[in-house]
Amino acid sequence: MLRDLKRLLRYRLIIPILRGNKPPEHSARGVLVGIACAMTPLVGVQMMMVAGVWVVQKMVAPNWRFSVVVAMAWTWITNVVTVPPIYYLFLVTGRIMLGRWEQSLGFRAFSAKLKEILSIDGGGLMAAWDIMVAMVELWGVPMFIGCVPWAILCSWIGYRWSSRFVIRRRQAMRERFLSRRRRTAQVKRSAEQLRRTQ
Repeated sequence: MLRDLKRLLRYRLIIPILRGNKPPEHSARGVLVGIACAMTPLVGVQMMMVAGVWVVQKMVAPNWRFSVVVAMAWTWITNVVTVPPIYYLFLVTGRIMLGRWEQSLGFRAFSAKLKEILSIDGGGLMAAWDIMVAMVELWGVPMFIGCVPWAILCSWIGYRWSSRFVIRRRQAMRERFLSRRRRTAQVKRSAEQLRRTQ
């Protein structure tokens, strides 16, 4: 199962970055936007947020392009498994930022309540809206304020990592290509020298 998860993560998150033929910043910006949208407590609408950012970006800053596919793929870092600890981190961070030290909620209680909220049915946008309203009613502003520093930090780290990753990957591919080319040229020269001596 772990091998399947690793394969899925590589296929969905890493491969889209590697396949891009645009400058490394294009993919890195996609990672930045995707993680920034993923690190918000807006369950079920992160991919729509990416689409919204893309539309606004086209109108406001048409030269600042990013990979929408990569951005949408990176919104999946908040999923059924990762949402409870990440959202709990948002809540605790928000309470600390607001100075609400006396309000403590254990992770188990938070996780159980979040599981209950996430099971709200309604279909599509209506369910996302109902989930968001339930989270605001229960945990209010601290969760939404607490996500801001994490969205900034994680998206910046994602941008730096993916930019370096793409640059190193392309350099390695270029070196392999040049190495093959040198070997091919060397083989051709050797074959030609052998023909001349015969």
